[in-house]
Amino acid sequence: MLTRTELEQREAQILASYAMLSSQSRGRAYPEDEHAYRTAYQRDRDRIIHTTAFRRLEYKTQVFVYSEGDHYRNRLTHSIEVAQVGRTLARGLGCNEDLTEAICLSHDLGHPPFGHIGEWTLDELMKDHGGYDHQKQTYRILTELERRYPAHPGLNLTYEVLEGVVKHDTDYDVVDASDYNPEERGTLECQLANLADEIAYNTSDLDDGLRSGILEPAEVMKLEVVQLALANLRNLENPDLHDSLTRSRIIRKLVGLEVSDTMQTTAANIEAAGIRSLAELRY
Repeated sequence: MLTRTELEQREAQILASYAMLSSQSRGRAYPEDEHAYRTAYQRDRDRIIHTTAFRRLEYKTQVFVYSEGDHYRNRLTHSIEVAQVGRTLARGLGCNEDLTEAICLSHDLGHPPFGHIGEWTLDELMKDHGGYDHQKQTYRILTELERRYPAHPGLNLTYEVLEGVVKHDTDYDVVDASDYNPEERGTLECQLANLADEIAYNTSDLDDGLRSGILEPAEVMKLEVVQLALANLRNLENPDLHDSLTRSRIIRKLVGLEVSDTMQTTAANIEAAGIRSLAELRY
């Protein structure tokens, strides 16, 4: 049986010099003993998966409400897709897969039902009490609302996972990292989780939009990125985006192109910047 120490040694041998090693974590708010055969970030990932908040994502809207059918993404399936993309990016760039996965799985826990319309409505209703922000709610869930341990509130996750949550930065997120050294960039694992989120929702929203008939195939075909995907597919002349197999092939190719481009561009940027350590990456 591999011990935690041996897993940490493997990380030190295999991961890139700028990766966030489990053994170098800044720790937890409430000290606890290390696990015998799981690293700190593996434990964090497992704690997130077993929360009630994670299970509640099943009925929360990504784009289409649950009553529209079970073929469309919801917050739970979206989070799983983000984690899959995040692991692939992390593995390809020599980063910590477990840390990336933990951030990906937790990033949407604070979303209310009915998508962003639901959040905007809650924010308006709560304007006399500080409003509502799903990112802040995610942090509250992880640090206060989930009660799993008698000695403290929250999940007692590592600094780096919580940092990844508060520094999650997309068009729909407002970063408030005041307690997590805002002058520091997030780890590359944190940044990859952000990119994985965008890759997942951009491609899946396109897929669901075509499936539902909301998006017009002729207009989608005009998109440069779709034309690029088609150029990389064989035996697909006069594609019919109403056909589920054709649509799946195009979406799959889009995901592959975006993931590959992200890895290649990130690797080139790291090389051009001369980054050789985590400290250099953060600053």
